[in-house]
Amino acid sequence: MKLVKDILHKVAINSVVGNVEVAVTNVVFDSRKAIKNSMFVAQNGLVFNGHKFIDKAIELGATAIVCEELPENLKSDIVYVQVKDSNLALAIIASNFYNNPSSKLKLIGITGTNGKTTIATLLYDLFKKAGFKVGLLSTVKILVNDQEFKTTHTTPDSVSINYYLNKMVEEKVSFCFMEVSSHGIHQKRTEGLHFGGGVYTNLTHDHLDYHKTFKEYRDVKKSFFDSLPKSAFALVNMDDKNGAIMLQNTKATKYTYALKTMANFKAKILENHFSGLLLSVNNQEVWSHLVGSFNAYNLTAIYGVANLLGIESINALTLISQLKSVKGRFQYITSKQGVIAVIDYAHTPDALKNVLHTINDLKKGNEQIITVVGCGGDRDKAKRPVMGRIASQLSNQIIFTSDNPRSENPQVIITEMEAGVASENLKKTISILDRSQAIKTATKLAVKGDIILIAGKGHENYQEINGVRNHFDDYEQVTNYLKAIEI
Repeated sequence: MKLVKDILHKVAINSVVGNVEVAVTNVVFDSRKAIKNSMFVAQNGLVFNGHKFIDKAIELGATAIVCEELPENLKSDIVYVQVKDSNLALAIIASNFYNNPSSKLKLIGITGTNGKTTIATLLYDLFKKAGFKVGLLSTVKILVNDQEFKTTHTTPDSVSINYYLNKMVEEKVSFCFMEVSSHGIHQKRTEGLHFGGGVYTNLTHDHLDYHKTFKEYRDVKKSFFDSLPKSAFALVNMDDKNGAIMLQNTKATKYTYALKTMANFKAKILENHFSGLLLSVNNQEVWSHLVGSFNAYNLTAIYGVANLLGIESINALTLISQLKSVKGRFQYITSKQGVIAVIDYAHTPDALKNVLHTINDLKKGNEQIITVVGCGGDRDKAKRPVMGRIASQLSNQIIFTSDNPRSENPQVIITEMEAGVASENLKKTISILDRSQAIKTATKLAVKGDIILIAGKGHENYQEINGVRNHFDDYEQVTNYLKAIEI
């Protein structure tokens, strides 16, 4: 339990009504989770206004309310704290409630459009192999050393972040690697955290349904680096045109990585096969199980972070050679008949282009590339025709299908993707609404040597349709269909 006055440290307060000497048992922003002696923080969300649920939280036992607008009827036994920004207040309060855990370990944030999950997860793996106790906050999962927890957002809410960071401190974790999304930054979920370093991967077309303009999207990412302290490092991809912009106003020590331009950590691809990559990193060769130029960037960033956190170069390279691909990130299987199926999370135009370029580079002859792809519903619609165009340009056969349609009509989504296909590529395309049937069809069309790309969902083990998540795993689906053909 914590006194209200103690967990308000550094919160910008407009007014207080009631006794701040009372103790609270927990901090919640969902009124349904309030219990006896909870502090409820009312937020103005995109969908719900938390201020409408203050009475509900009090009914369930909340005794402290943090809000931007005071209720008309104040209860004498409740303490009300009026703040200018509830999102910001929640982040700081959560950090205070859990004794500012981010300052008790080395927290490294990875941001950018693509590569966040791979870099964060492989850094976790590398530092585990190096003998450290490590934490991970990622899209795929949350890890407190060896203990795994499920996650639903790229960047969890402020309370969850600090809850898990506190568990890491209790478990004596030394390093935590965290994906930092633009949504998380914009919604102040990362405020109040003490980062020891930040990594920037790249910036491409994504989330413009939320941020509206690319400039806003870029500036939100930049604000993460602007807020890094002097004691931190900022490591950015200098081959990305926005890399230098991320460093403009940061107080952190600046470092760069690249494949094409001069940088502190410079890599070169020597060999690229389905079996892996041979890289030269700062003039030292290393073999990796990972595949493709996008992974060459990821591995260079990983090498840079390892170096900056005190792992000697030769040890870092040895550990990199032991890393395996992350689930749903260019994860592939080969059937007995010699058909290769690649499962990848590529759900942005740039990510899809990178994966298809990689597959084309790995081709040895006249193998056909069969791409199964869709776009998510209730998300950025502008990228749909672009995804359709890229898939049709870089594949021999395209099967447009359903992704996570959510509340949208999946056929409308497919039609919008087809709108980007050039007339000369229309003959390559077919539309199969049912994703399972689309994957089955791809396996039927493929012959020895052909490569099937199943894009968009990667690690996800569900398909969301009209608010219901049904079990669906691309890897399971294609594995079963390939095995059925072998019989």
